[in-house]
Amino acid sequence: MTMEAPPKALEVDETSPESKDLLPSQTASSLCISSRSESVWTAAPRSNWEIYRKPIVIMSVGGAILLFGVVITALAYTLNLGNNSLKVLKMIGPAFLSLGLMMLVCGLVWVPIIKKKQKQRQKSVFFQSLKSFFLNR
Repeated sequence: MTMEAPPKALEVDETSPESKDLLPSQTASSLCISSRSESVWTAAPRSNWEIYRKPIVIMSVGGAILLFGVVITALAYTLNLGNNSLKVLKMIGPAFLSLGLMMLVCGLVWVPIIKKKQKQRQKSVFFQSLKSFFLNR
């Protein structure tokens, strides 16, 4: 009986893509650059539409869903439909009402938060410019 040699363990070449996955690919500086937060140094002035676009969309969609919920609920209580249709409309109407109201309120609350953040950013840029002015003398 001859015994076969066990298969050699797979050796990973240092230039292979598998070994590159093991090495840390990002340094601290590249992590800071790739973060989602905007830097006060590179932030270009943005228009009001770019700043308030998301809350406006959330409020618009929330208002539309709220209006749809009002219509469905009103139809459920005014129309004489079958028993099953009436049950479905009486469940779906308030669900759309609450979902629409929630989205509308989220958008309305988001606007003052953005305004406060913009003021803080302007103060930060102002203080950074003052600091650089006095330190560069």
